Amino acid sequence: MDEVWAAIADWESQGDWMLQTRVWVTSDIRSGVGTSISALTGPLVKSGFKFGLLDKMVVTNWLPPRLCEVDHVGKIIKGTGKFELTDISRNQEVATNFDWSETIKAPKVIFLLIYLPTYLGVRISLLRFRRSLTNR
Repeated sequence: MDEVWAAIADWESQGDWMLQTRVWVTSDIRSGVGTSISALTGPLVKSGFKFGLLDKMVVTNWLPPRLCEVDHVGKIIKGTGKFELTDISRNQEVATNFDWSETIKAPKVIFLLIYLPTYLGVRISLLRFRRSLTNR
């Protein structure tokens, strides 16, 4: 679980596994409650193009290595998000379950435009995250 938490809590490296996303910390606080994070997501973000959907977040709950909750506080994207880790046992192996949930409030037009790409992007990102952990 500690390895998974370390990968999640390394904000800037989230862009390595989150599809078409660059993430950075925007506060002096680098971890814990009060940390401010921004994520820019768009089709050309990885190539240096600075146009996409900007998601600004503030950490509101921090219980390492189990729980991180954020408020989305941007102009367009509002709501809450949560990463939650739990230990699970499978076939006498200890594994970590990673639950990622979001409650997004956005203008209806924006929501309809981003829903399917966001859903698919999260699914792909989670597969990439799993692969990044197994390749360590």
